[in-house]
Order: sequence, then C-alpha cells, then structure tokens
Amino acid sequence: MNGDYLTRFLIHEQRKNPNATGEFTMLLSDIATACKAIAHEVNRGGLAGNLGIAGSENIQGEAQKKLDVISNELFIRSLEWTGHLAAMASEENDEIIQIPPSYSRGKYLICFDPLDGSSNIDINLTVGTIFSILRAPEGRDNPTEADFLQPGTKQVAAGFCTYGPTTLMVLTTGNGVNGFTLDRDVGEFVLTHPKMRIPEETSEFAINMSNQRYWEEPVRRYIEECLKGKDGGREKNFNMRWVASMVAEVYRILTRGGIFMYPYDTRDASKPGRLRLMYEANPMSFIVEQAGGASSTGRQRIMDIEPAGIHQRVPVILGSKAEVERVVSYHL
Repeated sequence: MNGDYLTRFLIHEQRKNPNATGEFTMLLSDIATACKAIAHEVNRGGLAGNLGIAGSENIQGEAQKKLDVISNELFIRSLEWTGHLAAMASEENDEIIQIPPSYSRGKYLICFDPLDGSSNIDINLTVGTIFSILRAPEGRDNPTEADFLQPGTKQVAAGFCTYGPTTLMVLTTGNGVNGFTLDRDVGEFVLTHPKMRIPEETSEFAINMSNQRYWEEPVRRYIEECLKGKDGGREKNFNMRWVASMVAEVYRILTRGGIFMYPYDTRDASKPGRLRLMYEANPMSFIVEQAGGASSTGRQRIMDIEPAGIHQRVPVILGSKAEVERVVSYHL
C-alpha cells in the first residue's frame, strides 16, 4: 500500500466493508481537495497579500488573520455542495453552518479548525487544518448544535493537514493512522507514512512554560521532574519543544514520541482549558489513541467527555502513553 494515492487507499479500505456506499470515501476525498486549496493559499503568503490581520474576531474573541478567513471560506465552499454533509461547525463561526437548500444533504457532520496555529503564519512556521467527522441523526433535515454534541468515541474519522516544508495529511477512520504527503507535481496525496505508531520511549515534552505560575500542582510536579531529568529521579534527561501549533506538535509526537500539554490553569475560571473539544481535542485524541498513545484532561479521557457546547474548551494532555499515564496518576 505504501506509495498509493489517497483515493486508491480509501477505495481499498471501502471494499473491506460490503455495506459501504462510497459516500464516506467521497467525503474524505473532498476534504483532501479543500486542504490542497488551503495549502495553495498558505504557500502563496505575501505574494497574494494573504498575510497579516483581517481586522475581525472569531467567536472566541481572537483576532482573525487574513488566512483564517480565507481558509474557512475555502473549506466551507469546497464541502457545502458535495451532498455528503448534513451540516458543518467551524472554529471561526459562532453557530453551526447549514447546507444551503439548493444542495443535497448527506449523512455526516463535520467539525473543523480551518487554520490551526495561525499565529505562526507571518513568521513562516507550520500551520494546519484539523477535522472531525460524526454521523448525523437520521431523518433530521436541519441539524441543530445539539446533534453535534457527541463524545469523541462517536467519531467516524479524524485527521489533520500540516502546511509546512511539505503538505501532509494524517488520517484515521478507526483502523490505525496513516500519513499522506502531497505530491505537487501530480496534485495528489501519496501514502508515505503507513500505520503510524507513537514510539513508546520519549524524552521530549511540549508545553508553554510562560504559563507555569498558573498550573496545578500535578503538572508542576511532572514538568519539574522532566527539567531535572536524571538529577531528579527520572531515568533520562528531557528536551522541551514548543511550536504553538497543535498540528505541528502532534505530528512530531506521531513520528518520534513525546507529550504535548495545554493543561488546566487558573488564569480564567470561565475557560477550564485553552483548546476546543469538538474540533481540536477530540480529533487529535482519536488520532493519538489510534497510534498507540493516550489523551486526557488529567482527570478524564478526552474522548469520553459529553460535550456541552460546540466551542467548549478543555485541558489537553496527549502523547506517549506512559508519560500521559504518569501525569494522570499525579492528579489522583
């Protein structure tokens, strides 16, 4: 299978299910097309005037970059007409996005962050797209937000694209994790990282150290141990990484192990975590678990959380299983 185009790979997987209609395969292919379009705009950058602030804010009150707005529109316009979706939810939109009446509706819902890590755009670091696919309720012509509020265990598929030195899509449909690199010469994603597994041994952690004074004691304890390494009782010394782009952090963990943490902190009681459950934490947790890792808030498996809102925030601790379990044990 190594070297297959994404479409061929998806069709091969579809044939394993005798009841498959092909709709899901076509949806994933359409998502890949949307990611190609976003990659093109990201790569054009300043040549197309795509850099800088758009002068608007999203629902979280965050200043939108021009590419945030462009990526959101590209993703919506690429998927709304396909007939595979019943509705969409985006980080950049306050309410769910209904499929226009002129288009057919499908049996899936999608939650997405069109451009994760957009604070890195203007300094030419890796950004990306994250998505989560859920089943829509049967017989519902106009899904509501409540229809999206399914725990992560209900995800049908999840994935992300990184727009960096190469454009790479990481995808799971619940049967392991595979990575596809965009071959720009032919315009196709090619399977280059089959059956990705998170290495069990790790000596890297990723966390924003500037927030240290706001952390709870279990996280302080874990990070202090990592910083001291062999001098503090750990069996090895650790290195710290921090890109401020979840897609880059998770891809690094998939390829060489590690732990990524955006834990609960005391800065704002109304925001128990920084990352959004539905279109960041859940899809990344699905991918990490399928690759042999673990994902938790520190107190609960992320994919077991019953969502309360489409833009709900949660603490995130994910990566190599043994390290995540160590942090969780400190919370008990």
